[in-house]
Amino acid sequence: MSPRVLLLLALAGAAPAAALAASAAPASAPPGMLTVTIDQAKVAQLPAGTRTLVVGNPSIADVTMLKGGAAMVVTGKGYGLTNLIALDAQGNIIDEKNIEVEAAKAVLVVQRGNERESYWCNPLCMPTVQVGDDNTAFTTASGQVTAHSTLAGGASSKPAGSN
Repeated sequence: MSPRVLLLLALAGAAPAAALAASAAPASAPPGMLTVTIDQAKVAQLPAGTRTLVVGNPSIADVTMLKGGAAMVVTGKGYGLTNLIALDAQGNIIDEKNIEVEAAKAVLVVQRGNERESYWCNPLCMPTVQVGDDNTAFTTASGQVTAHSTLAGGASSKPAGSN
């Protein structure tokens, strides 16, 4: 079968499974758990007096304290679970949370033997780059994204009226 037919078959089977997974998912993360989607950022409140943030595994999540120290931005970098510790000015632990980075819900994964490709489907499916994709698919899609960004940046940086 062609890759297009396999993708259509996968989509047909993925829709009921996605609906079932969405209905079974908890409405919110349990206390002490902060959930963020990979490649996305989330703003979260910090306890009063927080001066330092420590992330157990920065390859899973990146955390930046906002000015004023009342909030932070958490960015999902890689799939998995890590922890976050908030310290006061004396180095005492104020709070500790787990950060879970999960997959995007609108990504369709096509598995062909050992090869894996990801597609962003909303509603049309387009190739996307996800951690865990086959090296060839990952390199091809990321190269196209980089080329597109370069072209878009070049077009916007030219002065009006220039060729």
